[in-house]
This record gives sequence, structure tokens and C-alpha cells, in this order.
Amino acid sequence: MTTGRTSAALRPTAGALRLVEASTIRPTSVDISGYARQMTAHCPYLAPSLQQGLTTWTVYRADGDAEAVQAELFHAGAQAAEWLRPLLNRPHGLLRCENIVLLGDVPGARHRDLMAWPHWVLKNLYGPVGGMFGKFYAGEEEVTAAGHRIPAAPASFLPVRAAVRRRDPRFLAATPDLAAALAAADDDGRDVFEHIPTEWTEIRTWAQHLLPPAKPSPSSPGTPASPPPSRS
Repeated sequence: MTTGRTSAALRPTAGALRLVEASTIRPTSVDISGYARQMTAHCPYLAPSLQQGLTTWTVYRADGDAEAVQAELFHAGAQAAEWLRPLLNRPHGLLRCENIVLLGDVPGARHRDLMAWPHWVLKNLYGPVGGMFGKFYAGEEEVTAAGHRIPAAPASFLPVRAAVRRRDPRFLAATPDLAAALAAADDDGRDVFEHIPTEWTEIRTWAQHLLPPAKPSPSSPGTPASPPPSRS
């Protein structure tokens, strides 16, 4: 499934992210088990995924400036998505979830800022082939669309899993084009990098055209500098 060009785009993360643990069901560098059990109340797929050992965690520690960490988070997310793609249509494919955990601080940048652009690009690249990306921030409690409180994550992470086409588009109300692409998703084996650049600064520039129109405001009349907020 992975073409030569995609392989080139998915270079191993290096420099700005240091690999701490690779794709483990029980990370030791961060205590995630209690949080994962709590989250089973909010996701019907998580409990059976945990029981079958199909939820995995790859842990990285930031070791660079903000732009470099963003770039490496993007590449780590793309690697995870490409690893999952051939598995999602197999038995129990809907239960597979790989989580990219970010530890460590970057001067002058919150995890929210570091993860926003990689998350935005990844969900636009992989939504049309049935991949669903989310994002959670360390210490920040979330509230669902139904008003239910989600416990604060012990670490920031980007989850990637198979899209549930009858449920997930509702999480993308702010981006209806992406919601429609996700609802009609079909993985035909395409190279998602075929028509886009492969360097992060160029990818981020390319991704600007995917942003929804900015709401007029006195202080920011033009295109937003960051992707729109999203729970997924």
C-alpha cells in the first residue's frame, strides 16, 4: 500500500522528538491506565479494544523548537496512520487505536499550539481514506457535545483509529466538507501525499486552503492563524 513517495514523506522522526516507548499497550513513562478505563464510559469501542490489547501508545518527548516539534508530530502521526491502514478492514479493525503521546515542554509553546496544525493536516489527509484523528491535552478537562464532562488526560496525545462513518461526522460540524469526506470514506490504497508537498513548512502552507472562512473580527479580518477548535 505504501508507495515510494509516501515512504519518503514518512521519514523516521528524529531530532525534535525523542522516542521514549514504541507502540505499547502499557506505557511505563506515563500512567495512562486509569484514564483509559474512565474513558470507556464515553466510547463504546474502547473497553473491548483495551480487553483485546488493540489500543497502543507510542510515547515521545519534545526536544526541539516549536516548528520542529510540529513537523515531527505530523510525521509521527502519518507513520501511525499508514501502519493502521491495512489493519482497519481486518477483523476487529474498528477496535484498533494508536495514540501518539507528547511529553516535555517547548519554551513559549503550549501543547495545544504544538498539536493544532499536525492534527488539522492529518485529519484532512486521512479522513477521506477512513482514518480519524483526535487530540487531547494534558490536564485539560473536555466537555462533549451532549454536555458530559470527560476526565482530564494525564498527557497530551493524538489518537488515530478507524472512522465510524455513522457517528464521527457529527464531531466535524465546524468543517462540513471534511465531515462529508469522512462519511463517504473509502480506502482505495491511494498515496495521500501524491498531490501535496512533503516538507512540513510547505505542507502547512498547503493546509491553509482547507481552513473554513474566518469569522470577521476587528482584530483578525483575514485567514485564521490556527486551525479551528475541535474535539476530534
